[in-house]
Amino acid sequence: MGNPTPPPCLDDGAAPSVLHLSPLLRELQLRAPVTRITTPAGDEGWLVTRHAELKQLLHDERLARAHADPANAPRYVKSPLMDLLIMGDVDAARAAHTELRTLLTPQFSARRVLNMTPMVEAVAEQLLTGFATQERPADLRSDFSLPYSLTVLCAVIGIPVQEQGRLLAVLAEMATLNDAESVARSQAELFGLLVGLAGRKRAEPADDVISRLCQTVPEDERIGPIAASLLFAGLDSVATHVDLGVVLFTQYPDQLQAALADEKLMKSAVEEILRAAKAGGSGAALPRYATDDITIGDVTMRTGDLVLLDFTLVNFDEAVFDEPEVFDIRRAPNEHLTFGHGIWHCIGAPLARTMLKTAYTQLFTRLPGLRLARPVEELQVTSGQLNGGLTELPVTW
Repeated sequence: MGNPTPPPCLDDGAAPSVLHLSPLLRELQLRAPVTRITTPAGDEGWLVTRHAELKQLLHDERLARAHADPANAPRYVKSPLMDLLIMGDVDAARAAHTELRTLLTPQFSARRVLNMTPMVEAVAEQLLTGFATQERPADLRSDFSLPYSLTVLCAVIGIPVQEQGRLLAVLAEMATLNDAESVARSQAELFGLLVGLAGRKRAEPADDVISRLCQTVPEDERIGPIAASLLFAGLDSVATHVDLGVVLFTQYPDQLQAALADEKLMKSAVEEILRAAKAGGSGAALPRYATDDITIGDVTMRTGDLVLLDFTLVNFDEAVFDEPEVFDIRRAPNEHLTFGHGIWHCIGAPLARTMLKTAYTQLFTRLPGLRLARPVEELQVTSGQLNGGLTELPVTW
């Protein structure tokens, strides 16, 4: 007998498409709800491809960002930054996750986010005033989406404007794959900046997350990593969804006009963009591991196995979404899992929704002829970094 055929590799070499699922991922979804795969790092793991199974696993405490042997745990990608997320003690990993949610959930309550809305709108308006004067075509990603996301997040967290440029550079360095020395150096600098900021906020508090954390967290050294986690979770995700929402709206001008004419429909459009937006590849980069044997369907994932939850792919599960490849801002219900679920639900989801609604409304109102400056097929997805965003988004108006 010959060697068994290795599981399919998620890094199949095909150029990612901005608007279409990878054919391999679609095939794997049709094949089984949980399937064995080979990761881009060359390790084997399980890919969860369907909505019901992913939702079930999000409620299963046997799945955690912990492994008995972190140094030799199977990887999705060879990333020193991702390695920092893997803890060696399961109970410690669960406790850290619970503590983080307890500290941060009140910071993003519906009431707080409502109070943030005027600031979000002002940031978008200010950036658009400058963007509108640029030579065309202009790069929406570098000149609006990223600075918009960064400026709002920094204002919410409490990071002064004069420190934002350096923070962005450090975050970009940390996201680069395969360079452990660079990641360690950048992490130390990032934490140092935020810990120092916590010390200053403790003496002179303001209305921001760091100042409020200072009221309940006695050590500045603990506040730095918490603030950093917010930046990592929100910065590129929001910027990428601004970009991909603009791409989708420009492909469906009738739906854009309907959304601009009806605020309730714009909110629904935001949900559909959250469901349908993708920039190729798999949305399963964050490592999770089975901390005990887990049987789901006819598959048993063994203790220590890598489990990839693909929050992008499950939003195209035909058992949940009628004609999932169709972009429909009137889709109802729309039970996408882009923000996760249960104890893994994104704390910042209310703020992200407000930011996206504001961005689309202001972009297409202030620049009514906004359109792509090159065919959508020519848009490129970043490689060599953990995010799946676009390298650039040239637009004109």
